[in-house]
Amino acid sequence: MDNASDAPELAPLLLQELSQHGVLTLTLNRPEQFNPLSEAMLNALQSALDSIEPQTRVVVIAATGRAFCAGHDLREMRAHADEASGGEAWQRALFKKCSHFMQTLINIPQPVVAKVQGLATAAGCQLVANCDLAIAADDCRFGVSGINLGLFCSTPSVALSRNLSRKRAFQMLMTGQFINAAQAVEWGMLNQCVAAEELDSAVDALCTEICSKSQVAVTTGKNLFYQQLEKPLAEAYELAGAAMACNMMSDDAKEGIDAFFDKRSPEWKNS
Repeated sequence: MDNASDAPELAPLLLQELSQHGVLTLTLNRPEQFNPLSEAMLNALQSALDSIEPQTRVVVIAATGRAFCAGHDLREMRAHADEASGGEAWQRALFKKCSHFMQTLINIPQPVVAKVQGLATAAGCQLVANCDLAIAADDCRFGVSGINLGLFCSTPSVALSRNLSRKRAFQMLMTGQFINAAQAVEWGMLNQCVAAEELDSAVDALCTEICSKSQVAVTTGKNLFYQQLEKPLAEAYELAGAAMACNMMSDDAKEGIDAFFDKRSPEWKNS
């Protein structure tokens, strides 16, 4: 008998692998439970993001098993749904922890790519929407179905409403209906969907493309992109102009422009 399959709790919740090209893959590894964002999983993810190696260029969020992520651990949440077990204070702490993790994905300088297979629901759907980029297998399904349980997906609505149009996000949140991968591309949650057997190569190609760019430009770009997004137009342009001027003074920008005029490939100095 396979002891490993009899005791899945002994396996690491989160697998980590850093490639020689600087791609850090964080793989949710609780497949039997559909990789829920339990308190322990959130702690593991946060710890991984807080200790990223300087040579990391891209972060990929992946998962094992038949689902990417089924959201929060409902059994864990239900066990703390009365005052004797911590009640509302425990729930608030859990969602504060999750919100901090989601914001860290935005705040780190590396682009974050969701590599999605199977099902992504509730906070799992939030995770996909919260990543900078997302590629999924074409048989994936996405939903925020808490409404069916009497629990509106409030925190997932933050990321969802910033990816989809208001009416499409509200429709998903109010009905609990699932959309397929092609719809998720059309509606703005995914960059691309591919055949399941092509998912690895599609994510690898995207990461390779990003890693080929100047690290200074990528870091500047991600930071500026989110800073300006919620600002009024004039303030957004002021931030963008300052960022571009600063970027222009970097060695990489000078090298890139010189290489363009010389008709050669650039040699990034800060990568």
